[in-house]
Formats: sequence, structure tokens, C-alpha cells
Amino acid sequence: MKLLTRRSALRRLCAVPALAVAGGGFPLIARAADFTLKYGNNLPVTHPLNIRAQEAAERILKESNGRVDIKIFPNNQLGGDTDMLAQVRSGGIDFFTPSALVIATLVPVAAINAVGFAFKDYDQVWKAMDGALGAHVRAAIAQRKLYAFEKMWDNGFRQTTSSKAPVNTAADMDGLKIRVPVSSLPISMFKGLGAAPASLQFSEVYSSLQTKVVDAQENPLPIIQVAKLYEVQKYCSLTNHIWDGYWFIANGRMWEGLPADLKTVVARGINEAGLAQREDIKKLNASVQSDLEAKGLQFNQPSADTFRQQLRTAGFYKEWQGRFGDEAWGLLEQSVGKLA
Repeated sequence: MKLLTRRSALRRLCAVPALAVAGGGFPLIARAADFTLKYGNNLPVTHPLNIRAQEAAERILKESNGRVDIKIFPNNQLGGDTDMLAQVRSGGIDFFTPSALVIATLVPVAAINAVGFAFKDYDQVWKAMDGALGAHVRAAIAQRKLYAFEKMWDNGFRQTTSSKAPVNTAADMDGLKIRVPVSSLPISMFKGLGAAPASLQFSEVYSSLQTKVVDAQENPLPIIQVAKLYEVQKYCSLTNHIWDGYWFIANGRMWEGLPADLKTVVARGINEAGLAQREDIKKLNASVQSDLEAKGLQFNQPSADTFRQQLRTAGFYKEWQGRFGDEAWGLLEQSVGKLA
């Protein structure tokens, strides 16, 4: 619980305020907030996640009559993902938005949304993650003394770029030297497709593509744009091979210590902001594709059928069904159909 004493309240008022996003804000409230809470994330202040989070913080401050004040620390100000995950567990910060692959280091089943070619579109994503599968993952997160809000925030589908040729079918993956994150699930998937995945830090991606250490990479479109990968890649195949999102999580002790009426205000503000952020990402992806096409990147949109079939043949789905467990896998297949 972050209930402030008079002395700590004065210290808060004298401290340098956290970063505010894009103007706005509310008049100073005469008394200090009952709960001053810290939220850290790894994204730039201009990202839709931070813009919507700031709107949520302002709404929560207003609807709680000044009792809950959420301070936002974007762009790794409080450390990297591993640091912030540790901090939200210990209570050093109150909120964090790890991607599913990040929190999976603590809660392995959280990576289930990143199963290769599981989701055909966003309708299937939200059916699963707003439904029984999402509830299953949230329960697993709760076992780690963390509270996960009901609505995931969007990070987007990952796409494949290459300097060699478009990827139209699974056969085009054969022998392809592709950079992947340092994570066992995408490594396993690309090996199952016959590619030659190389785990490299993101800071090495541009130079590795430029020097032909690898010929291809995979990331959401906004990352491809920001990192200027179009300068060293010619083709972008909209494979939608992995969908990833952010869980908005809270320290469990802090959350349990909030009065019920404030829990309602905070949860409503965060969940509704998450829904708005999903629409922002959808619109952003459309505009980014147009920009990348204007910069010379050639797009194609392959069907997932041959990729799924190759992964079945390689035993990828059976392997990960075993890792995630039959219950979680069954909930995934309720939304996307038979995989294994």
C-alpha cells in the first residue's frame, strides 16, 4: 500500500514530477493523493501505449477525486524489462507493462499467445485473450503475487522482411538466415520451418542485415520503420507469424491494499485505455505500411496454411502443447481451431 504520511507527502510535492505526455493535465489538488503510484514501461513517450496510459492516469486522478495519482516513467527510465519485472514484484514500482514474452520468463504459460501462426487475425486474438485463455494466463500471473488487468494492450503481429526474395510459402523459409529474438519459442518455430535462425540482440540487427550475416529478420511494422530496416531489406511479407501484446500488471500487495471503490476506478481507467490503444495500433500499422511502401519496401501477404502444415509435420505444435499443458492448449484451440 502507498498510503502517504504527511512527511512523505511533502517529499512527493518537492520531488521532480514524472514525465507528462502531450500537454493537458488537471489543476493541482489541495491535498496530497492517498495513493501515489509508479508505472514504468520500455516505450517512447510518443507511443500509443504511453499516450493512452497518460489519459488513463488523468481520468483516474479525476474520478478518484484526487485520491489516486499515477506517475508514468516511460522509455526504460526505471531500468530494462528484467529490472522492472523484478521491481513490480518487490513493490519498488506499482505497475509495469511487460510483453507476453517478457513475463513468460516468470510465468511460462504467458507465452502461449506467441505460438507460431496460431492467430489468423485480431478477431481470434481478442476472442482468446479477452476470454478463457486470457483468464487462464491471468490466474497463472496471480500465482506470482501480481495482478493482471483484464484487457491486454497491443504490440502487434510480427512480419518477415528479407533482402533475398518474398516469403510466400513455408518452402521459402528453407535455409533462410533470419535474425530472431533471444527466446526459445521463435527459435523453435523457425527451425521447424527449415530456416536458420540466429539469436541476436536488437542493437545488432541493422548491421547484421547490412553485412549479410543474416538475410532476413522479423518484427512488427512500426519497429521496421523506426529502425530503418527498409534501408537494408527489399521485401516485407505479412506473415503475421506471431502476435504479441502487453499485460498491464500491478504489484499484488499494492492492489490488495486499495479500497474496493478505488480498484473499480483504476481498473476501469486502465482497461478502457487499453481498448483505445488497440485501435491506435491498428491505425498505426496501416499508416506505417503506406510509409514503408513509399520508401521502396515491397509487400506481399502469404497464406498461413503451408506454414501451419510444415510446423505440424516438424512436431512444433505437439512440442509446445506439451510445454504449455493440455488445459492451456485446449483454450487456445477453442479460439483458433486445431493446431497440433
